[in-house]
Amino acid sequence: MNKNMLQLFKERQGVRVLYAYDEIQKYIEHVAAYAKHGIEAGDHIVLIENPRLSPKIYSELESQLTKEQMEFIHFVKSFDFYFSNGSYHPPAIQLYFEKMLQPFIEEQATYRAWVHVEWASGEFPMHLIEDFEKVLDVSVKNYQFPLICAYDDKLLEDPIRDMLLKKHPYILGEDDIVVSDLYVTTEA
Repeated sequence: MNKNMLQLFKERQGVRVLYAYDEIQKYIEHVAAYAKHGIEAGDHIVLIENPRLSPKIYSELESQLTKEQMEFIHFVKSFDFYFSNGSYHPPAIQLYFEKMLQPFIEEQATYRAWVHVEWASGEFPMHLIEDFEKVLDVSVKNYQFPLICAYDDKLLEDPIRDMLLKKHPYILGEDDIVVSDLYVTTEA
């Protein structure tokens, strides 16, 4: 993981980063680097991930971390996360997410999260993505933890991409992190 990203997470806990990935192997490497850095900083890592990628990510992490460090990795099946009440419903997602974080909060443990946001190819209603992003924004602000939202770049049509750039203050590229020129703060 690049030095700018590492510095950002040292300086700010409640930060959201957008990552639009192009290739799966690079994606896996970024997830592993994010998790490894978090563990080295003493954080628990919550990875909300598609079950088809979880074994590959787990294998990558297992090759880089000790058995004790692997205990700080917490995989959550993305389907369980997004459809916790049987359908995609952002308020239910927020409750599920906050319930998932509760043990860390009670232990006063530090944590960070990685959320893989995906849908089947084709048109996905932008209002659902906006609602989901609002849910994540509230959780990050309330609980002050770093979060990366990862999207498949091929699925991001221009209106969705523009909306995401407005919702995320930082963008993770393949080699660096940059400030979003389109970010619109939601703070009063």
